[in-house]
Amino acid sequence: MIKNDLFLRALKGETVERPPVWMMRQAGRYLPEFQEIKTKYDFFTRCQTPELASEITVQPIRRYGMDAAILFSDILVIPQAMNIDVEMKPGVGPWLPDPIRSIEQLDSVIVPDINDTLGYVMDAIKMTKEKLNDEIPLIGFAGSPWTILCYCVQGQGSKNFDIAKEFCFTKPAAAHALLQKITDTTILYLKEKVKAGVNAVQVFDSWGGMLSPVDYQEFSWNYIQQIIDALKNEIPVIAFGKGCWFALGDMAKSGASALGVDWTCSPRNARYLSGGNITLQGNFDPTRLFSPPVEIKRMVTEMIDAFGKDKYIVNLGHGILPNIPLENAGAFIEAVKEYKAER
Repeated sequence: MIKNDLFLRALKGETVERPPVWMMRQAGRYLPEFQEIKTKYDFFTRCQTPELASEITVQPIRRYGMDAAILFSDILVIPQAMNIDVEMKPGVGPWLPDPIRSIEQLDSVIVPDINDTLGYVMDAIKMTKEKLNDEIPLIGFAGSPWTILCYCVQGQGSKNFDIAKEFCFTKPAAAHALLQKITDTTILYLKEKVKAGVNAVQVFDSWGGMLSPVDYQEFSWNYIQQIIDALKNEIPVIAFGKGCWFALGDMAKSGASALGVDWTCSPRNARYLSGGNITLQGNFDPTRLFSPPVEIKRMVTEMIDAFGKDKYIVNLGHGILPNIPLENAGAFIEAVKEYKAER
Protein backbone atom coordinates (compact mmCIF):
# COMPACT_ATOMS: atom_id res chain seq x y z
CA MET A 1 0.00 0.00 0.00
CA ILE A 2 1.23 3.51 -0.88
CA LYS A 3 1.56 5.58 2.32
CA ASN A 4 0.77 8.93 0.67
CA ASP A 5 -2.01 7.99 -1.76
CA LEU A 6 -3.37 11.52 -2.26
CA PHE A 7 -2.49 11.45 -5.98
CA LEU A 8 -4.20 8.09 -6.55
CA ARG A 9 -7.28 9.21 -4.60
CA ALA A 10 -7.53 12.37 -6.70
CA LEU A 11 -7.35 10.23 -9.86
CA LYS A 12 -10.35 8.26 -8.55
CA GLY A 13 -12.22 11.50 -7.87
CA GLU A 14 -12.35 10.95 -4.11
CA THR A 15 -12.72 13.78 -1.61
CA VAL A 16 -9.30 14.88 -0.34
CA GLU A 17 -8.08 17.23 2.39
CA ARG A 18 -5.95 19.07 -0.20
CA PRO A 19 -5.11 18.37 -3.84
CA PRO A 20 -1.90 16.44 -4.62
CA VAL A 21 1.00 18.17 -6.37
CA TRP A 22 3.81 17.19 -8.73
CA MET A 23 5.53 19.02 -11.60
CA MET A 24 6.05 17.88 -15.15
CA ARG A 25 9.79 17.48 -15.79
CA GLN A 26 10.39 17.65 -12.03
CA ALA A 27 13.13 15.03 -12.39
CA GLY A 28 15.77 17.06 -14.09
CA ARG A 29 17.44 20.09 -15.38
CA TYR A 30 16.54 22.79 -12.82
CA LEU A 31 18.17 20.83 -9.96
CA PRO A 32 21.90 21.23 -9.14
CA GLU A 33 22.09 17.56 -8.14
CA PHE A 34 20.84 16.65 -11.62
CA GLN A 35 23.41 18.97 -13.22
CA GLU A 36 26.18 17.09 -11.40
CA ILE A 37 25.09 13.84 -13.07
CA LYS A 38 24.63 15.63 -16.41
CA THR A 39 28.29 16.72 -16.47
CA LYS A 40 29.40 13.07 -16.27
CA TYR A 41 26.93 11.26 -18.55
CA ASP A 42 25.27 12.12 -21.86
CA PHE A 43 21.49 12.27 -22.17
CA PHE A 44 20.63 8.80 -23.43
CA THR A 45 23.20 7.20 -21.09
CA ARG A 46 21.22 8.76 -18.24
CA CYS A 47 17.99 7.33 -19.67
CA GLN A 48 19.47 3.88 -20.37
CA THR A 49 21.30 3.36 -17.06
CA PRO A 50 18.74 2.27 -14.45
CA GLU A 51 20.91 3.40 -11.51
CA LEU A 52 21.10 6.93 -12.96
CA ALA A 53 17.46 7.14 -14.08
CA SER A 54 16.19 5.99 -10.68
CA GLU A 55 18.48 8.40 -8.81
CA ILE A 56 17.33 11.33 -10.99
CA THR A 57 13.69 10.32 -10.42
CA VAL A 58 13.95 10.55 -6.64
CA GLN A 59 16.10 13.72 -6.45
CA PRO A 60 13.16 16.17 -6.48
CA ILE A 61 11.25 14.03 -3.98
CA ARG A 62 14.13 14.25 -1.50
CA ARG A 63 14.32 18.00 -1.95
CA TYR A 64 10.64 19.00 -2.10
CA GLY A 65 8.46 16.02 -1.14
CA MET A 66 6.02 16.02 -4.06
CA ASP A 67 3.00 13.69 -3.84
CA ALA A 68 4.09 11.64 -6.87
CA ALA A 69 7.33 10.81 -8.67
CA ILE A 70 7.61 10.59 -12.46
CA LEU A 71 10.22 8.27 -13.92
CA PHE A 72 13.17 10.02 -15.56
CA SER A 73 13.17 8.94 -19.20
CA ASP A 74 12.32 10.43 -22.59
CA ILE A 75 9.48 10.00 -25.09
CA LEU A 76 12.04 9.31 -27.85
CA VAL A 77 13.16 5.97 -26.41
CA ILE A 78 10.12 4.60 -28.32
CA PRO A 79 11.39 5.43 -31.85
CA GLN A 80 14.86 4.22 -30.80
CA ALA A 81 13.31 0.85 -29.93
CA MET A 82 11.48 0.88 -33.28
CA ASN A 83 14.78 0.97 -35.21
CA ILE A 84 14.75 4.74 -35.83
CA ASP A 85 17.99 6.54 -34.98
CA VAL A 86 17.55 9.34 -32.44
CA GLU A 87 20.40 11.45 -31.06
CA MET A 88 20.39 14.28 -28.53
CA LYS A 89 22.53 17.09 -29.95
CA PRO A 90 23.83 19.75 -27.53
CA GLY A 91 22.24 23.09 -28.37
CA VAL A 92 19.82 21.44 -30.83
CA GLY A 93 17.86 18.87 -28.83
CA PRO A 94 16.44 15.74 -30.48
CA TRP A 95 18.09 15.01 -33.84
CA LEU A 96 17.09 12.23 -36.23
CA PRO A 97 19.75 11.79 -38.94
CA ASP A 98 17.39 9.83 -41.22
CA PRO A 99 13.85 11.24 -40.85
CA ILE A 100 10.94 9.28 -42.29
CA ARG A 101 9.65 10.91 -45.44
CA SER A 102 8.35 7.94 -47.50
CA ILE A 103 6.25 4.79 -47.09
CA GLU A 104 9.24 2.69 -48.21
CA GLN A 105 11.16 3.72 -45.10
CA LEU A 106 8.45 2.16 -42.93
CA ASP A 107 9.67 -1.33 -43.93
CA SER A 108 12.58 -0.97 -41.51
CA VAL A 109 10.42 0.44 -38.68
CA ILE A 110 9.53 -2.37 -36.29
CA VAL A 111 7.13 -3.01 -33.42
CA PRO A 112 9.84 -4.30 -31.08
CA ASP A 113 10.09 -6.81 -28.27
CA ILE A 114 9.82 -4.34 -25.37
CA ASN A 115 11.98 -6.27 -22.92
CA ASP A 116 14.76 -6.64 -25.51
CA THR A 117 14.78 -2.97 -26.48
CA LEU A 118 13.45 -1.11 -23.43
CA GLY A 119 14.19 -3.49 -20.58
CA TYR A 120 16.41 -0.82 -19.03
CA VAL A 121 13.27 1.30 -18.38
CA MET A 122 11.64 -1.58 -16.48
CA ASP A 123 14.83 -2.03 -14.43
CA ALA A 124 14.77 1.70 -13.63
CA ILE A 125 11.14 1.41 -12.47
CA LYS A 126 12.00 -1.47 -10.13
CA MET A 127 14.99 0.39 -8.69
CA THR A 128 12.94 3.55 -8.26
CA LYS A 129 10.16 1.65 -6.49
CA GLU A 130 12.73 0.33 -4.03
CA LYS A 131 14.02 3.85 -3.36
CA LEU A 132 10.52 5.26 -2.94
CA ASN A 133 9.68 2.44 -0.52
CA ASP A 134 5.92 2.83 -1.12
CA GLU A 135 5.98 6.38 0.27
CA ILE A 136 4.41 7.92 -2.87
CA PRO A 137 3.17 6.65 -6.27
CA LEU A 138 5.36 6.43 -9.38
CA ILE A 139 4.13 7.71 -12.75
CA GLY A 140 5.26 6.17 -16.04
CA PHE A 141 4.78 8.01 -19.32
CA ALA A 142 4.92 7.97 -23.09
CA GLY A 143 4.57 10.52 -25.85
CA SER A 144 1.44 10.47 -27.97
CA PRO A 145 1.83 8.77 -31.36
CA TRP A 146 1.33 12.13 -33.11
CA THR A 147 4.01 13.82 -31.02
CA ILE A 148 6.45 10.96 -31.74
CA LEU A 149 5.61 11.15 -35.46
CA CYS A 150 6.42 14.89 -35.40
CA TYR A 151 10.03 14.14 -34.44
CA CYS A 152 10.34 11.06 -36.68
CA VAL A 153 9.30 13.01 -39.78
CA GLN A 154 10.53 16.54 -39.02
CA GLY A 155 13.88 15.16 -37.83
CA GLN A 156 14.21 17.65 -34.98
CA GLY A 157 12.20 20.06 -32.83
CA SER A 158 10.23 22.75 -34.66
CA LYS A 159 8.01 25.75 -34.04
CA ASN A 160 5.30 24.43 -36.37
CA PHE A 161 6.27 20.87 -37.48
CA ASP A 162 5.43 21.87 -41.04
CA ILE A 163 7.26 18.91 -42.65
CA ALA A 164 5.46 16.45 -40.34
CA LYS A 165 2.08 17.98 -41.17
CA GLU A 166 2.84 18.02 -44.90
CA PHE A 167 3.72 14.31 -44.66
CA CYS A 168 0.35 13.56 -43.02
CA PHE A 169 -1.63 15.58 -45.55
CA THR A 170 0.20 14.41 -48.70
CA LYS A 171 0.95 10.80 -47.69
CA PRO A 172 -1.89 9.93 -45.28
CA ALA A 173 -1.54 6.16 -45.79
CA ALA A 174 2.12 6.29 -44.77
CA ALA A 175 1.33 8.61 -41.85
CA HIS A 176 -1.38 6.30 -40.52
CA ALA A 177 0.84 3.24 -40.94
CA LEU A 178 3.58 4.94 -38.91
CA LEU A 179 1.10 6.19 -36.29
CA GLN A 180 -0.29 2.67 -35.87
CA LYS A 181 3.18 1.16 -35.40
CA ILE A 182 3.98 3.81 -32.78
CA THR A 183 0.62 3.17 -31.07
CA ASP A 184 1.14 -0.60 -30.97
CA THR A 185 4.64 -0.13 -29.54
CA THR A 186 3.43 2.40 -26.97
CA ILE A 187 0.67 0.09 -25.72
CA LEU A 188 3.14 -2.78 -25.28
CA TYR A 189 5.61 -0.42 -23.58
CA LEU A 190 3.10 1.01 -21.11
CA LYS A 191 1.77 -2.47 -20.28
CA GLU A 192 5.31 -3.55 -19.38
CA LYS A 193 5.65 -0.43 -17.22
CA VAL A 194 2.49 -1.46 -15.36
CA LYS A 195 3.96 -4.94 -14.79
CA ALA A 196 7.20 -3.35 -13.56
CA GLY A 197 5.28 -1.41 -10.91
CA VAL A 198 4.21 2.11 -11.98
CA ASN A 199 1.02 3.32 -10.30
CA ALA A 200 -0.30 5.55 -13.12
CA VAL A 201 0.69 6.52 -16.65
CA GLN A 202 0.55 9.80 -18.54
CA VAL A 203 0.40 10.27 -22.30
CA PHE A 204 2.06 13.54 -23.36
CA ASP A 205 0.62 15.03 -26.54
CA SER A 206 3.05 17.94 -26.56
CA TRP A 207 2.39 18.91 -30.18
CA GLY A 208 -1.34 18.13 -30.42
CA GLY A 209 -2.12 21.85 -30.50
CA MET A 210 -0.31 22.12 -33.86
CA LEU A 211 -3.32 20.45 -35.51
CA SER A 212 -6.78 21.83 -36.29
CA PRO A 213 -9.62 20.20 -34.29
CA VAL A 214 -10.60 18.05 -37.31
CA ASP A 215 -7.02 16.95 -38.06
CA TYR A 216 -6.43 16.35 -34.35
CA GLN A 217 -9.17 13.72 -34.32
CA GLU A 218 -7.68 11.92 -37.33
CA PHE A 219 -3.96 12.11 -36.66
CA SER A 220 -3.74 12.25 -32.87
CA TRP A 221 -6.78 11.55 -30.74
CA ASN A 222 -7.81 8.31 -32.50
CA TYR A 223 -4.45 6.82 -31.51
CA ILE A 224 -4.44 8.16 -27.95
CA GLN A 225 -7.90 6.61 -27.54
CA GLN A 226 -6.47 3.22 -28.53
CA ILE A 227 -3.84 3.60 -25.80
CA ILE A 228 -6.42 4.57 -23.18
CA ASP A 229 -8.69 1.66 -24.20
CA ALA A 230 -5.79 -0.78 -23.81
CA LEU A 231 -4.68 0.52 -20.39
CA LYS A 232 -7.68 1.99 -18.56
CA ASN A 233 -8.78 -1.27 -16.93
CA GLU A 234 -5.27 -1.92 -15.59
CA ILE A 235 -4.13 1.50 -14.38
CA PRO A 236 -5.18 5.17 -14.20
CA VAL A 237 -4.31 7.03 -17.41
CA ILE A 238 -3.74 10.79 -17.59
CA ALA A 239 -4.09 12.36 -21.05
CA PHE A 240 -2.29 15.67 -21.53
CA GLY A 241 -2.60 17.57 -24.79
CA LYS A 242 -0.79 20.90 -24.91
CA GLY A 243 -2.94 23.44 -26.75
CA CYS A 244 -5.78 20.91 -27.06
CA TRP A 245 -8.52 22.67 -25.07
CA PHE A 246 -10.85 22.09 -28.05
CA ALA A 247 -10.68 18.33 -27.46
CA LEU A 248 -11.42 18.32 -23.71
CA GLY A 249 -15.02 17.20 -24.31
CA ASP A 250 -13.95 14.10 -26.25
CA MET A 251 -11.06 13.45 -23.87
CA ALA A 252 -13.45 13.46 -20.90
CA LYS A 253 -15.46 10.61 -22.47
CA SER A 254 -12.35 8.55 -23.26
CA GLY A 255 -12.00 6.48 -20.09
CA ALA A 256 -8.94 8.45 -18.98
CA SER A 257 -8.80 9.04 -15.21
CA ALA A 258 -7.59 12.64 -15.57
CA LEU A 259 -6.87 15.29 -18.17
CA GLY A 260 -3.92 17.66 -18.18
CA VAL A 261 -4.63 21.30 -19.00
CA ASP A 262 -2.16 23.97 -20.11
CA TRP A 263 -2.10 27.60 -18.94
CA THR A 264 -4.00 28.95 -21.96
CA CYS A 265 -7.26 27.44 -20.67
CA SER A 266 -8.74 28.87 -17.48
CA PRO A 267 -9.86 26.51 -14.68
CA ARG A 268 -13.46 27.56 -15.27
CA ASN A 269 -13.29 26.84 -19.02
CA ALA A 270 -11.46 23.55 -18.42
CA ARG A 271 -14.19 22.38 -16.04
CA TYR A 272 -16.90 23.53 -18.47
CA LEU A 273 -15.34 22.00 -21.60
CA SER A 274 -14.61 18.68 -19.87
CA GLY A 275 -18.13 18.37 -18.48
CA GLY A 276 -17.21 19.02 -14.85
CA ASN A 277 -16.93 15.39 -13.68
CA ILE A 278 -13.39 14.31 -14.54
CA THR A 279 -10.21 14.98 -12.55
CA LEU A 280 -8.15 17.79 -14.09
CA GLN A 281 -4.42 18.41 -13.76
CA GLY A 282 -2.49 21.65 -14.28
CA ASN A 283 -2.26 24.44 -15.27
CA PHE A 284 0.27 26.92 -13.82
CA ASP A 285 2.31 28.70 -16.48
CA PRO A 286 5.88 27.33 -15.99
CA THR A 287 7.32 30.78 -16.72
CA ARG A 288 5.29 32.16 -13.78
CA LEU A 289 7.75 30.31 -11.53
CA PHE A 290 10.04 33.30 -12.12
CA SER A 291 7.62 35.42 -10.06
CA PRO A 292 8.59 36.14 -6.43
CA PRO A 293 7.83 33.19 -4.07
CA VAL A 294 5.15 35.13 -2.20
CA GLU A 295 3.36 35.83 -5.49
CA ILE A 296 3.70 32.19 -6.59
CA LYS A 297 2.03 31.06 -3.36
CA ARG A 298 -0.85 33.50 -3.82
CA MET A 299 -1.39 32.43 -7.44
CA VAL A 300 -1.29 28.72 -6.59
CA THR A 301 -3.89 29.22 -3.86
CA GLU A 302 -6.11 31.12 -6.31
CA MET A 303 -5.63 28.34 -8.89
CA ILE A 304 -6.75 25.66 -6.42
CA ASP A 305 -9.76 27.77 -5.42
CA ALA A 306 -10.67 28.13 -9.11
CA PHE A 307 -10.38 24.42 -9.94
CA GLY A 308 -11.71 23.24 -6.56
CA LYS A 309 -9.69 21.01 -4.24
CA ASP A 310 -11.39 17.75 -5.35
CA LYS A 311 -10.94 16.03 -8.70
CA TYR A 312 -7.85 18.15 -9.14
CA ILE A 313 -4.07 17.59 -9.28
CA VAL A 314 -1.86 20.67 -8.98
CA ASN A 315 0.77 20.82 -11.70
CA LEU A 316 2.33 23.11 -14.26
CA GLY A 317 0.81 23.63 -17.70
CA HIS A 318 3.98 22.15 -19.26
CA GLY A 319 7.44 21.09 -18.06
CA ILE A 320 9.45 23.11 -15.53
CA LEU A 321 12.06 25.35 -17.18
CA PRO A 322 15.79 24.75 -16.58
CA ASN A 323 16.61 28.08 -14.96
CA ILE A 324 13.82 28.31 -12.37
CA PRO A 325 15.17 29.33 -8.93
CA LEU A 326 15.04 26.45 -6.44
CA GLU A 327 13.23 28.60 -3.87
CA ASN A 328 10.49 29.35 -6.39
CA ALA A 329 9.92 25.68 -7.23
CA GLY A 330 9.76 25.08 -3.47
CA ALA A 331 7.18 27.85 -3.04
CA PHE A 332 4.95 26.15 -5.65
CA ILE A 333 4.99 22.84 -3.73
CA GLU A 334 4.67 24.49 -0.29
CA ALA A 335 1.62 26.51 -1.37
CA VAL A 336 -0.25 23.30 -2.11
CA LYS A 337 0.82 21.56 1.09
CA GLU A 338 -0.26 24.60 3.11
CA TYR A 339 -3.59 24.93 1.31
CA LYS A 340 -6.68 25.19 3.46
CA ALA A 341 -10.02 25.39 1.75
CA GLU A 342 -12.08 28.27 3.16
CA ARG A 343 -14.93 26.12 4.36
